[in-house]
Amino acid sequence: MATWNSAMLQDSASPLMEQLSFFHNHALMILLMITVLVGYLMSTLFFNTYNYRFLLEGQMIEVIWTILPAATLIFIALPSLRLLYLLDEINNPLVSIKTIGHQWYWSYEYSDFMKFEFDSYMIPSNEMSKNMFRLLDVDNRAVLPYNSQIRLMVTAADVLHSWTIPALSVKIDATPGRLNQISFLLNRTGLFFGQCSEICGANHSFMPITIESISSNFFTKWILKMSES
Repeated sequence: MATWNSAMLQDSASPLMEQLSFFHNHALMILLMITVLVGYLMSTLFFNTYNYRFLLEGQMIEVIWTILPAATLIFIALPSLRLLYLLDEINNPLVSIKTIGHQWYWSYEYSDFMKFEFDSYMIPSNEMSKNMFRLLDVDNRAVLPYNSQIRLMVTAADVLHSWTIPALSVKIDATPGRLNQISFLLNRTGLFFGQCSEICGANHSFMPITIESISSNFFTKWILKMSES
């Protein structure tokens, strides 16, 4: 069961990830139908005894096997293009934060409020408690309000990095000298984990990302507390 779950997408925590899950299931059903049809036709070819040595053409079947794949591609392409458009859409953000990739940790800047920033390092295995996740938990989590449009601006201080949270369908490159942005919305509270998805050096696998999604009221209190400290 654990092996089967590891092959599936993570539980969605944003509307875009829900759409990606729907498209995944849509494409998977089409592939399953194609596999069953082709398998059935191949089995009949292997085991039947029909032969007709004067057969030179079959215009009707040729038309059918040209139109069917074209229609199948349209059924895949239309929702795919719609989803690509939605993933690139930038809405009016309620909160904007900036994250900077370093070798090998992340920095976060909350400039919408009384400006403050902090670094986020992975917690070493020998310092972890029993309720923490190895190679995923960090000392300072990026805290964000749910049901709010978030704009994330990403850059890097040294080499290429990639800020990725699979449950939010967020993956954006952190490039030195360039500021990229992406928009997303959290639709539930919780902890969401990700890792740098760009091979950025020896400790590439030791710079995780942890998002803590909380209500707007608690987020306001957290902002005030961080500003005072």
